[in-house]
Amino acid sequence: MEAPAGAAQDAGLDWLRLEWPAPANVHAACTTRQGGFSRPPYGSLNLGAGVGDEAADVEANRRLLGEAIGAKPVFMKQVHGTRCLQLDADSVDRQSTEEADAAWTLAPRIACTVMVADCLPVLFCSEDGSRVAAAHAGWRGLAAGVLEQTVAQLLAESGQAPSSLMAWLGPCIGPDAFEVGPEVKAAFEAQHAESASCFAEGSAGKWMADLQGLARQRLTAMGLTRLYGNDGGKTWCTVNNPLLFFSHRRDRVSGRFGACIWRD
Repeated sequence: MEAPAGAAQDAGLDWLRLEWPAPANVHAACTTRQGGFSRPPYGSLNLGAGVGDEAADVEANRRLLGEAIGAKPVFMKQVHGTRCLQLDADSVDRQSTEEADAAWTLAPRIACTVMVADCLPVLFCSEDGSRVAAAHAGWRGLAAGVLEQTVAQLLAESGQAPSSLMAWLGPCIGPDAFEVGPEVKAAFEAQHAESASCFAEGSAGKWMADLQGLARQRLTAMGLTRLYGNDGGKTWCTVNNPLLFFSHRRDRVSGRFGACIWRD
C-alpha cells in the first residue's frame, strides 16, 4: 500500500500518497479520517454531509480539503447509482445537490470528488492528462455499471481508446470483512461468469466478496490495462484500519473520507 504521508504533509494532514504514473499535470489525493474538525464518532476529517455530523464541521473539513489541494472539490449526492456528471467551473455552486456517483471533467483545478466509508473509490485519468474522473463503486453501483458509465463518459468524443486510460483503486472494505448474501454473488455472476473467482464461502450460506477484485475484472474487461492501488491486501481494508479510515460496516455511525482528482 502507498504509505500514508506525502500528499498533504505541508498542510499538516496525513493522507495517502498515490503511486501511479499519472501525467505531470494530473493530481490526486485520498484523505484519511485524520486532521479535521469533526468530533467523535466522526473524528476528525469527515467530508460527508447527511451522516449526522455538525454541518459547520463538515463545511470546515471540506474547506480544508480545497485549501490543501489548491483546487475546488465538487461533492455529489451519492445514491449508489451509475450517473456520471461532467463538471466545469460552474459546478462548484451545485455541491451536494446533484444525484450522481461519478464525475469527470476537462476543466482545470476542478476536483472530481467521491466520498466513501467501505465502498471503493476509483480515480481515472487519460494518458495525455486532458481528462480526469472519479467514481464511487459500492457493490450496487459496481453491479449496475458505474465504472462502465464513467469510462464511456470520459472517452466520449475523445477519439481515445480505453487502453489510453489509467485507474487507481483506493481503500475499501476488504475480502476478509465483506460478507454478502447469495443474491450479491448471483448479481455479478449473471453479468460475468468470471466474477465467481471474487467470492469465497462465508458463514451460514453467505459469501466473502472481493470488491476491488470485482472492479479490476470489470475495468480489464473494458480494455483498461494500467490499474494501480488497492490489491486486496489488509492494509487497504477500511474495516481493519480504524485509525486511518471510516467504516460504516464496522462502526454503523461513521464519517466519510474522500478521493479526488484534478488537472492543471
